[in-house]
Amino acid sequence: MAAIQPLGDRVLVQAIEVKEEMRGGLYIPDAAKEKPMQAKVIALGTGKIDDKGNRVPFDVKVGDIVLTSKYGGSEIKFEDQEYKILNSSDILAVIA
Repeated sequence: MAAIQPLGDRVLVQAIEVKEEMRGGLYIPDAAKEKPMQAKVIALGTGKIDDKGNRVPFDVKVGDIVLTSKYGGSEIKFEDQEYKILNSSDILAVIA
């Protein structure tokens, strides 16, 4: 587990590698591949505060597998692991 604590309504996720199947013998270079949109929730921030001063609960929990927006968040590297910190609004769905 990472020793990174997101702040506010931010979520720390780690991308899940999706196995690639080659079709027709074509090789796709890494630079041309789309970034994975599936990720595992590693840590949650402190939470968003609404207009009345109440803390809004997250819709996800640590360990959930989620779909994220393709270009949202900031990529970081910590202890040789790659993570992304994104706003909770950049999480599109939870995969059951």
